[in-house]
Amino acid sequence: MASRPTTRPDRRTFAIISHPDAGKTTLTEKLLLFGGAIRAAGEVKARGAARRARSDWMKIEQQRGISVTSSVMTFEREGLTFNLLDTPGHEDFSEDTYRTLTAVDSAVMVIDAARGIEAQTRKLFEVCRLRSVPIITFINKVDREGRSPFELIDEVADQLALDVSPMNWPIGMGGQFEGLYSLERCDVQRPSGEADRSYDGDVTATTGLDDARLDTLISAQAAAQLREDAELAGAGYAAFDEVAYQNGDLTPVFFGSALKDFGVADLIDALARFAPSPRPQPAEPAPVSPDDPAVTGFIFKVQANMNPMHRDRVAFMRLCSGKFRRGMKLNQVGTGKAIAVHSPILFFAQNRETAEEAFPGDIIGIPNHGTLRVGDTLTDGPARTITGLPNFAPEQLRRVVLKDPTKTKQLRKALDDLAEEGIIQVFYPEVGGQWIVGVVGQLQLEVLISRLEVEYKVDAMLEPSPWNTARWIAGEADVLKTFIADHRAAIATDRDGRAVFMAKDNWELSYVEERNRSLRFSATKERA
Repeated sequence: MASRPTTRPDRRTFAIISHPDAGKTTLTEKLLLFGGAIRAAGEVKARGAARRARSDWMKIEQQRGISVTSSVMTFEREGLTFNLLDTPGHEDFSEDTYRTLTAVDSAVMVIDAARGIEAQTRKLFEVCRLRSVPIITFINKVDREGRSPFELIDEVADQLALDVSPMNWPIGMGGQFEGLYSLERCDVQRPSGEADRSYDGDVTATTGLDDARLDTLISAQAAAQLREDAELAGAGYAAFDEVAYQNGDLTPVFFGSALKDFGVADLIDALARFAPSPRPQPAEPAPVSPDDPAVTGFIFKVQANMNPMHRDRVAFMRLCSGKFRRGMKLNQVGTGKAIAVHSPILFFAQNRETAEEAFPGDIIGIPNHGTLRVGDTLTDGPARTITGLPNFAPEQLRRVVLKDPTKTKQLRKALDDLAEEGIIQVFYPEVGGQWIVGVVGQLQLEVLISRLEVEYKVDAMLEPSPWNTARWIAGEADVLKTFIADHRAAIATDRDGRAVFMAKDNWELSYVEERNRSLRFSATKERA
């Protein structure tokens, strides 16, 4: 296999992506368990509140059992530091997921063995492809009834246009599940004899598929099926190639059960052996290499009220180059302001500790009171701007109505905080006093109302607005000024003071674009 240049101390910064209910949060928890970051897996052992995965700390996440905000968890295993970014699985939070994927060097794609690839999985994969993020595929829930392994692997190959390389193979599925066979090491992992039939570390080495010991480890029918399947898989699929994987052209495929612990250790091992160390980041005027001596990082997420008792706001920074030390002064590219980082944070979900130092690939939190925003670049060297963190035009627009008009100031503060996080966008119409919030999906609106109530003690409701879509507009100053004057009722400004045109529907948007070709109507906006 090809050798890989390394940055010491070595990092594996990766995200887990999936469709909702594919088992992503359970897998996250088990990776932390197998990585030594927690002592017991809540899904298996605990009761009540302790059953909730450690990465899901927001109240609405706990109530609904889904992840709606990205969490960062750092753990160490066998000399490597793993930075795991758990992303929202729900498609309504794809924008947050997109920005999170700009901060990772690889990804694990979780697929439900019964459902295969679903719409959200394809969308997230395309984001990875845009950035050439290499992907390891984990086909989950093989201990339940599901589709055939060949059908699942072929779907990955066909729908995602990837070479696939199975690394292990399920010995039966669902009620006939008898364990996993490693196509790489030729060993067998079997369930325990306990009622839940989880994996308890029982691994038996064999010399290969023709080893007679297989017939004593698993049933005769399972052994015959395994030999036939493994022979077909070996002939029909690509051998693993590390270079092709790191280029994003091939995905190694692991079968397993996150709930029953099957395949999790192999997945961590694959991340350690194959996943890339910190990679260069796209930037202007030139990419930022992890070997550059200057400290450079970018803000990909801002989270308010991680600790509601302190009303805090933390900016998540991906370190791209240099060795960061606590207390350093970094320049905020764009404003030129120098920011002293006195209390940088390393994360374990909601828990945190002070970071004395950090290296390329690390994610650190910077306590922030509105100074830092998503897309900001920080550096102690030459001014460079990390690119590729756009805002997306919202697909739903709503008016915000206060139930108690005396809470206007609190509402403005809350909307500013949540817009800074990227949960919503806020627009201030030229005509009329009610603010407009824009989101990608309905669930974001539910999160907005829940967080207004829980974190800001603001009772509000959302009403339909006359508009359904928005575009940032730009062009020559005089042309833009005339357009705004002619369309004042449909013009708003965003948090940065940028002009926005709000349309009733796509037909109206197309009509206005056609009649104003000298202006640019943009569905994305890079951070100014």
